Amino acid sequence: MDYDFKKNTLDGSYHAVFSMGHEVLGRWLVEVAGKDFALMDTVMSQLGALKNSTQEWRMVGDELTLTLQDNEVVVQANYLFSEDDTELEDNMDFYDEEAIAVCGFEDFAQVLDAWRAFVTRF
Repeated sequence: MDYDFKKNTLDGSYHAVFSMGHEVLGRWLVEVAGKDFALMDTVMSQLGALKNSTQEWRMVGDELTLTLQDNEVVVQANYLFSEDDTELEDNMDFYDEEAIAVCGFEDFAQVLDAWRAFVTRF
């Protein structure tokens, strides 16, 4: 999983660009974690507490949900939980590749540490 963090010098906004299949992780960092160090501490604490555990911890946000379970981190858009009965034409599928990402606890902890270091600099 490759990623890059950037800060827009004009408006001060942060951007987290992730490799294909992990894009929503960047969205979670920018929109949810931001500069909320207490939230980052809570997530890191949960990562440690749940390592090699079968328990689940979930943080549901307005648009994104973070789930920690079975040594995997799942970030997904909340609309994926909806039971919308929208019918698509044959051979058509909803595109949700940028709406869900899965990675291991260690990888996510490294990303969160890198994000914290990045936003602390500014």
